[in-house]
Amino acid sequence: MKAFVRLLVLSLAVLIGCRPPAPKDPLFKPIPDSLSVVELPYVSMPEDALYDKVLGAMVGTAIGDAMGAPTEMWSRDQIRTEYGFVDSLDDMVREPSPEGTWVFNLPAGGTTDDTRWKVLTANYFLQKPGEFYSKQGPEPVHFAQYLVDQYDDELTRLRNTKSFDPAPIEAQMRRISWLQEWALVAKPYADHDWPSYEEHLHRFYGGEMVCAGMLYAPMIGILYPGAPEQAYRAAYKLALFDLGYARDITGLTAAMVSEAMSPQSTPGKILQTLRDIDPHQYFASRLVGRSSYRIYREALQIAGEVKELPEETRWTRAFSLLDNLHQDFPFHAGEIHLINLTALLVCDFDFRQSLQFVINYGRDNDTVGAVTGAILGAYLGFKKIPEDLATTVIKTNRNKLGIDLEQWAHDVVKTMQLAGAVSNH
Repeated sequence: MKAFVRLLVLSLAVLIGCRPPAPKDPLFKPIPDSLSVVELPYVSMPEDALYDKVLGAMVGTAIGDAMGAPTEMWSRDQIRTEYGFVDSLDDMVREPSPEGTWVFNLPAGGTTDDTRWKVLTANYFLQKPGEFYSKQGPEPVHFAQYLVDQYDDELTRLRNTKSFDPAPIEAQMRRISWLQEWALVAKPYADHDWPSYEEHLHRFYGGEMVCAGMLYAPMIGILYPGAPEQAYRAAYKLALFDLGYARDITGLTAAMVSEAMSPQSTPGKILQTLRDIDPHQYFASRLVGRSSYRIYREALQIAGEVKELPEETRWTRAFSLLDNLHQDFPFHAGEIHLINLTALLVCDFDFRQSLQFVINYGRDNDTVGAVTGAILGAYLGFKKIPEDLATTVIKTNRNKLGIDLEQWAHDVVKTMQLAGAVSNH
């Protein structure tokens, strides 16, 4: 028995002694990505140059919205029949709607919810600029509560509307209906009720990958001039209503505007954000990769195919190729991303031509126009935007809709400077 025990102990000792050494670190160990935070200020430019960029982006997005508003969601045949080739701003002979225009028969230059969302976001920024420029970025719970408060204010106005005439009541109902889908998602988020938030998020506009965050992403991009990754992160955090890769596109929309705001920006640098800015590692997604970049490649392919065609057939062929890539609904984020990029590439970042391309193509043309206009307005600056378009949009929005784009731009610039986001040295 003793001999057996000695043999067992000896065997265990041999086994322990022969245990393989602990594994070493892998030979090729990747270095994990660190959070890239650009210190303030993001850029240096004189106040008048900053104002030119901010106003350019805000007026540019409003021009795109206004050019598309008369024919929003129309087919190309409908557009040609009633308006011919759209190359300017037109009056709006259509009924008001919650997401569309709020006034009957608006004159040329009137805008829709695409511009209202930029103003709503600018107003939020002016209330909490410190959040936007902290290392953590804006707080989505606060943004959600802000939207709930806006909705509550509209409900209160309806309760206080005392009128036998239905027109004031209908007008107020449009304001409520505009925000109701958003409020149903925002309220549980603000209340930290995550199961309810998830339920309402997946019912938001039927659960489609709509362009929710793209409506306000350009305004976020304006706030981070020359800091596209910071713009992407901020927009991504506030994209509480986006599903799937629509959230990535929201971030990229803000990043493109941010890069366009830089004094050293070029079309190449703006497009480069689509590849270089990926803080959430969409490129690493197994089997699928980054859908937003696949869409960019489709735009490149269309632009490359039509580049050598005669000018009179170039757009017709591009429109036909875009038709083959339609998504289920015109307001899908992926479709809007594709049309925007195709317009920029085919028209070589020309402001007027790019917007004409977008508007005459049809579909959700005012939303695409608002994105395209924001990017080009930020890139070119207000002084290089076509004067006839800019003057009309500024005048109509101020006189008919109570939206003073020049005042909003002034307030945003002053707040950006006070927060230290831009140096004028």
